[in-house]
Amino acid sequence: MKKIILLLFLLPNLLFAQAKFDSLWSIWSDESQSDTNRLKAIKDIGWSSLVTLPDSAFYYAKLQLDFAKEKGERKYIANALNTQGVSFYIQSSYKKALDYQERSLKINKEIGNKNGIANSLINIGNIYGAQGDYTKAIDAYTESLIIQEEIGNKNGVALALNNIGLIYNDQGETAKAIASYTKSLIIQEEIENKSGIASTLNNIGIIYKEQGETNKAMDYYTRSLNIQEEIGDKSGITKSLNNIGNIYKTQGEGEKAITYYTKSLTIQEEIGDKRGAALALNNIGSIYTDQGKIAEAMVYYLKSLTIREKIGDKNGIAHSLNNIGNIYYMQGEYAKGLNYGKRSLFIAKEINNAIQIRNAAELLWRLNKAMGRFKESLVMYELYIASRDSIDSEKIQRAVIQQEYKYAYEKQAVADSIKAAEAVKVKDALLLAEIAENKQNRQQKYFLYAGLVLALLFGGFIFNRFKLANKQKGIIAQQKHIVDKAYDELQGAHKEITDSIQYARRIQSAILPADKLVKEYLAECFVLYKPKDVVAGDFYWVELKNKKVLFAVADCTGHGVPGAMVSVVCNNALNRSVREYDLTNPAEILDKTREIIISEFEKSEDDVQDGMDIALCTLEGNILQYAGAHNPLWIVRNGEVMETKANKQPIGKYDNLLPYTCHTFEVQKGDSIYIFSDGYVDQFGGDKEKKFKSRAFKELLISVQKKPMDEQRKFIDEAFESWRGDLEQVDDVCIVGLRV
Repeated sequence: MKKIILLLFLLPNLLFAQAKFDSLWSIWSDESQSDTNRLKAIKDIGWSSLVTLPDSAFYYAKLQLDFAKEKGERKYIANALNTQGVSFYIQSSYKKALDYQERSLKINKEIGNKNGIANSLINIGNIYGAQGDYTKAIDAYTESLIIQEEIGNKNGVALALNNIGLIYNDQGETAKAIASYTKSLIIQEEIENKSGIASTLNNIGIIYKEQGETNKAMDYYTRSLNIQEEIGDKSGITKSLNNIGNIYKTQGEGEKAITYYTKSLTIQEEIGDKRGAALALNNIGSIYTDQGKIAEAMVYYLKSLTIREKIGDKNGIAHSLNNIGNIYYMQGEYAKGLNYGKRSLFIAKEINNAIQIRNAAELLWRLNKAMGRFKESLVMYELYIASRDSIDSEKIQRAVIQQEYKYAYEKQAVADSIKAAEAVKVKDALLLAEIAENKQNRQQKYFLYAGLVLALLFGGFIFNRFKLANKQKGIIAQQKHIVDKAYDELQGAHKEITDSIQYARRIQSAILPADKLVKEYLAECFVLYKPKDVVAGDFYWVELKNKKVLFAVADCTGHGVPGAMVSVVCNNALNRSVREYDLTNPAEILDKTREIIISEFEKSEDDVQDGMDIALCTLEGNILQYAGAHNPLWIVRNGEVMETKANKQPIGKYDNLLPYTCHTFEVQKGDSIYIFSDGYVDQFGGDKEKKFKSRAFKELLISVQKKPMDEQRKFIDEAFESWRGDLEQVDDVCIVGLRV
């Protein structure tokens, strides 16, 4: 649902006229004016630009801030910080927005500016609410409400009540939400705040929608949209369009729903509303889901999730994760679906969002049941029922009806009072009718002259509006030029870095043995090589020396570019140990390799601690020799894994250097030999997002012994990806398998 948060600046600035801008700008630019007049002028310009030009608003607020600091006007310093904070909020930069608002609040408290304190608290509540921190949002709104009531600011009171209602509704406290909305609406109508009326009508419509009262919801949404179009509130228009789309979705009219969602998305992208765009994308995805267009739905859900993660919208993130999990459920990919569902539930519980908890629990109930995990399925089913009942209970529905009657009664009472007053006015008007008739002819002439004057004024207004648009367009164009230049520089730097990394990948590929060479030396084998990044710290190595086949798997310090640089040094050291020093004993090779690596790194002025872990073997006939630094050797024979542990010291600097141990074996036909880095067993994944671990890896290798080595590689790779799911790969992976 698209709820509307009221912002303090919204209503008075939607109709900010060109003539008023020019007048205020001339006051600001006139240094003969008093400091107070100039500060008031630039303050009004900044606030008035927030709705359509948040970047320009930040610029104007900066002018105000610098001048206020120069003159020591702390009230205006606080106001400028507030304006800049709202600018960041509109652009979804919540961390910066909160920093500016807290600085503004601190100054307002120090100088005792209650109105400023209340305004900052409202804006702080908006920021916390956008990030899903509902407890802090309620605290900020409530504190602001108390101050607004104390100073008699009805608009502020209505605003705080509306926003408190938003939070209650997100938490499933529907009765409290409708009570807050109703109080807000009565005040908004009393003070004729059209923007506030539209906002609150929209939010009440959402509650009726959630209770299944779609006709009433549509009525509220439509009334809200009409007002928003009347006052030109683009942000509000997008929300009402989105909500009307929701009604059509509920009624099974998917194409109509997509039409409204797309209209909403277009305006949101135009005004830079990232939260709104993410919601519209998500909703379009939901229609495609209903239509069975799974691939299209996934595209929209992923786009929505990307935006929501970027702006830190926890409620939205939970929503998108749940939708993606549902797609995987529909495709029968239950493990992936479970991963997304758990992440959704975790965030929903973190922010205490009853609706998202209900949705995630329902998905996890169905997924666990499909996977035969009946105990977990029952737990999720109970959570789903509890959450659903708390939202849809009969008590809540009665509260909605009661509040509607209360509102209708109070509104009628006000109307009756107005009627009584008008009756008195009518009586007095009859006594004056005769006098008024004599003045009618003169008044007609006055009206004609006044109409001409108004026409001239309106023409001037249009002309001045055009001038303002051009002036602000120039400012925006200048700022766009700066941003475009920075973007081009960033793109250039990014391309250089990307090209360098790709070149590094080609260099690293050149030091790895070719597949043809590996197959020539080790007939029945496989290599599973999965770098975490474009380049890797892991590498595999094969060499033929004196009729012995030498092969190794090494894990250098780090991964990515740093790891790749270390791998080049270590690979070169291995080659020198064999080719230059004519060594074939694995332990002696490791001793010499360590010596070369330490010598290379000692050339640096810095204390370099880098090196590698390695498993190194030589095979001649049926005689296998092995030496290792941290990385073991596994031989699978007759369904059992025989493990030979490595020396617990790396190839590199170490406090107590000892010679490496050489282990010699007589292998049998059918034995499988495995050496590997630790990336596979250290990968997080599975239902509990824990490490794969050595025990599971041993069981996996035993289970594939009847398969040819090429099929083993494919099976081991698929098992890794299935375990990892959507979690990030934590390290490089390298495995070499050989069958005797």
